[in-house]
Amino acid sequence: MSRFPCAVATVSRRLSGPALLVGILLLAGCGEAPKAEKAEPRPVRTALASTRAATDAVTLTGQVEAQNEASYGFRIGGRVIERLVNVGDRVKPGQVLARLDPQDEQNALRSAQAALSAAQANQSQTRNQYERQRQLLARGFTPRAQYEQAEQAYLNARSQVEDAEARLQMARDRLGFTELKADSAGVVTQRRAEPGEVVQPGQSIVEVARQDGRDAVFDVPAVLLSSIPADPLVEVTLAGDPNARATGRVREVAPQADPVTRTFRVRVGLIDPPEALRLGTTVIGRVTVDGGPVIEIPASALTRLNDKPAVWVVDPTAKTVALRNVEVLRFTPASVTVAEGLKPSEIVVTAGVQALHPGQQVRLLGTQP
Repeated sequence: MSRFPCAVATVSRRLSGPALLVGILLLAGCGEAPKAEKAEPRPVRTALASTRAATDAVTLTGQVEAQNEASYGFRIGGRVIERLVNVGDRVKPGQVLARLDPQDEQNALRSAQAALSAAQANQSQTRNQYERQRQLLARGFTPRAQYEQAEQAYLNARSQVEDAEARLQMARDRLGFTELKADSAGVVTQRRAEPGEVVQPGQSIVEVARQDGRDAVFDVPAVLLSSIPADPLVEVTLAGDPNARATGRVREVAPQADPVTRTFRVRVGLIDPPEALRLGTTVIGRVTVDGGPVIEIPASALTRLNDKPAVWVVDPTAKTVALRNVEVLRFTPASVTVAEGLKPSEIVVTAGVQALHPGQQVRLLGTQP
């Protein structure tokens, strides 16, 4: 293109008249630079960054346990001769659960009865002597020393009778201890001894879940425990049947974490649980946690900048866009919750984010609320 004006200038020296005029016009046309067309603003769809209260549902898996579970054991040692209940049996107050061999206790009872009879005979004899000495002393026919000796013998005999009566009662109690009885209604959950075993006092023989309530028990991490409200309403559903559900409130929180799992045992008292929530069944507990106000935008507004989440933010005055990194708290297929990087009521681009560049002019097609 630079050679063409030079050629016209050379020809102009040799031509005149009409030919020279054509050359001058060609030279004038070659000297004009083409003008760039002005870019039209790109149409985009936008949305306002809205603020809402963050409510999350914390979900944990646990199991149903009895609110009160009693471990029954004999108060004395001995050999088990009968265990009258099995796992799953329902028991009533006063029902016999197991028995020990009562032979030794029966012998002790007979010995105590014999000792009481001997003590009572001695008491009767010393009482007669005491009464006789008292009458003789009143008439002056016996010395006071002999009277006092008879009185002391009578008092000792009476004390021996009281001791024998106490020992007899203890022997009767120990004979009664050879029968292990339930003190409340419930369901047998475990058996820990069989007939023929020799057991020690207090050793667990049968465990019974009492029927005065059921708990849903969960192992809760410390990070969740701190975010749960003080008295939350917990929704508990059966793992295999979502229709079997109940509500409850936290009844007990373990003061110390488990040394292995580092979680805290939380017991939720169930309110009128259905029969499907049996002891030992697996349940799912849900509780709503309020996380404070958060900013939410449509999921289509999210893109990336420097391998981090980002959004295109519109300047409402200049109608230009800028790419800004944001910190995503959580997201769903429809929306994104932003923790940092956006302010309430800022305008973000929701459609056409891949074709924009920083500072580009845009035309808003509509802003979603």
